[in-house]
Amino acid sequence: MNQREKEEYLREFALLKQQGKPFFPYSVAKDGAMAVIVMLSIILMALVLGAELGPKADPTTTTYSPRPEWYYFFLFELLKIIKPANLVPLATIGVPTICMILLFLLPFYDRNPERRPERRPVATAAGIFTIIAMGYLTYLGASAGSPTQIDMETPPQIVAQGGPMLEQFETGKQVVAQSGCEACHKFGENGNDGPGPPLTDIASRLPKQAIARTLINPTAPMPSFKALQANEPEKFDAMVTFLSQLK
Repeated sequence: MNQREKEEYLREFALLKQQGKPFFPYSVAKDGAMAVIVMLSIILMALVLGAELGPKADPTTTTYSPRPEWYYFFLFELLKIIKPANLVPLATIGVPTICMILLFLLPFYDRNPERRPERRPVATAAGIFTIIAMGYLTYLGASAGSPTQIDMETPPQIVAQGGPMLEQFETGKQVVAQSGCEACHKFGENGNDGPGPPLTDIASRLPKQAIARTLINPTAPMPSFKALQANEPEKFDAMVTFLSQLK
């Protein structure tokens, strides 16, 4: 900005300032009234709707799956995208810190006085992309099921058989859910899309014997369940039964 543009700006600013309204009491009163309305709305909703209370905390449980508040879902989902273990610090500390630093330093490295979005295509595109990315990651984090739970309906043929078959199927579902399989596989709406294939219809591709062999001698990085077969064969058989019914 040269001297002529600066003087013109100061003249326009002085004219607009004379036409404007003082901060006190005009802006203070307006902002204060809005703050009172917001507080009354919160108090009214608290009295009418009440606070949501979950079940009593159980410090001995091993199935609890911690999840962040909804406004942190995009960071929560970022951990699933950046999968290599050596890059976890980048996802948890690096990316958020870099974004915050860039945001704080924005007035220093962006000196363009133009405010119209169509005249700032790079800044506008970057802002739109960031908003869309955060919104999409938030949606994925909100729609992802619990990593220790499989919300799949029991097949009608299993329900019809009932008895030991139904019990073994439900036990197998619980074993699979608590064995960390959803970290790499997808079961219906639960789990992750990789690096392993989806197992929603695994029985349509592999017979029961092949599923058992794969669990014992898997392809890396999938862990082997040979120890489970040796130490707790009932759980291993239930696991195989559950997977062999997913069609």
